Amino acid sequence: MSQWANIKAIAFDLDGTLIDSVPDLAAATNATLVECNLPEVSDALVRSWVGNGAQILMQRALSYASSMAEDSTALQAQLEQVMPRFMHHYGEHLQQHSLLYPHVLETLQQLTQAGYKLAIVTNKPYRFTVPLLTAFGLDGLFSEVLGGDSLAKMKPDPMPLQHLLQQWQLDNTQLLMVGDSKNDILAAKAANVMSIGLTYGYNYGEDIGLSEPDAVCEQFADIGNYLQSQ
Repeated sequence: MSQWANIKAIAFDLDGTLIDSVPDLAAATNATLVECNLPEVSDALVRSWVGNGAQILMQRALSYASSMAEDSTALQAQLEQVMPRFMHHYGEHLQQHSLLYPHVLETLQQLTQAGYKLAIVTNKPYRFTVPLLTAFGLDGLFSEVLGGDSLAKMKPDPMPLQHLLQQWQLDNTQLLMVGDSKNDILAAKAANVMSIGLTYGYNYGEDIGLSEPDAVCEQFADIGNYLQSQ
């Protein structure tokens, strides 16, 4: 029997996997930088910074923008003061320009109907994760939603996946992690669960295949096809 046949539950990353959220993250980042009298940054740069949570995103933005400014004041020390402003702006820009990736909704519905338990495991703060899922009509599909601040540690630490294994009383062979970033694959390997890497999301400009997931899919719909064909 194929190892894929053991899978009973699937954990999904959010940004770059289900939703292209960079346009709104970039808007919030730039609104924060402008308040700090720093130059704005491109969507492409923000895309390369996404994946390690809101604080690391803003840390990277401050570091880059301050190095580009005439007055390169060490704003790094002000990160804690700046974060509430970023969180405010992102709350304002949560779903103005973000888009669901193709085939996400119907594929998730098909997986649910096929009997898989679904979870969100994202490094995005929980306070933004649930409203975003609701805005795209995805909230009813997930039995568990873990944000980057839901537990003591976030991906690439295995803690969120280990939490799901314990919560759902699953064996390691029964959980699959799906994501677009090496953080997703590293977390899966550390938790000793299977993983699928998606090629279209945000992965710091690296080929997701370099992280050696158990499978690589170019489209979200390929996940269902892959599981059914094994």
